[in-house]
Amino acid sequence: MRIAFLSDIHGNREALETCLAHARSQAPDRFVVLGDIVGYGADPAFCTETVAALAARGAVVVKGNHDQAIERLAPTMNHDAMAAVVWTCGQLSDAHRSFLAGLPLTHRDGERLYVHAGADEPGDWPYITSDRGAELSLAATDAAQVFSGHTHMPVVFRLEADGRCQGLVPAAGTPIRLDPGPRYQVVIGSVGQPRDGNPAAAYSILDLGEHSLTQHRLAYDHAAAAAKIMAAGLPPRLALRLALGH
Repeated sequence: MRIAFLSDIHGNREALETCLAHARSQAPDRFVVLGDIVGYGADPAFCTETVAALAARGAVVVKGNHDQAIERLAPTMNHDAMAAVVWTCGQLSDAHRSFLAGLPLTHRDGERLYVHAGADEPGDWPYITSDRGAELSLAATDAAQVFSGHTHMPVVFRLEADGRCQGLVPAAGTPIRLDPGPRYQVVIGSVGQPRDGNPAAAYSILDLGEHSLTQHRLAYDHAAAAAKIMAAGLPPRLALRLALGH
């Protein structure tokens, strides 16, 4: 059983198409989308329709904070994010909105829990950027493995015998062992807006038979995605950061 994980697509059609094409060449048994299908990018309708089609074929999809913001604006969002949400709302049909609104905050899949942010407060969207954040997330569930997105920075936290987590940043193309027994908080990188200094789109494949997770980083036409953002009149920073990866 092999599962392809995508997260934080953020309306980036070029990145999504690139990741899906590569993932399909790997023949995964299932897709999991960890939220934030929309927001920031200029193709929210296309990305929503594409993910909805994956869901219709059996993919698991959970809700992200930008997906939820389509239902109700979050006052804690920064100016650029808020501007993108307002613009995105005008690009979506009732069917798009209904799909996003119907997504669950979490999904349990055997020993795995899927959530956009931390498992401790799924609807409050905690960022897991530290060992302590991973510990709090794992303490909130008995799942052996928690998979999340939200930070746009990939990292795998392993819960050690002393009750503390230790993080490891995955290298692209190099499998990381997820040994049976220990518990893991896995933060998947972003398809549509990486923030780890690498502009390449990120997605990962979990191989349950090999007990391994492999991150893939893929070059895509970020200039085209950025040009669309500028043409839409969205904040220029949302376009500029695609080439920088932060």
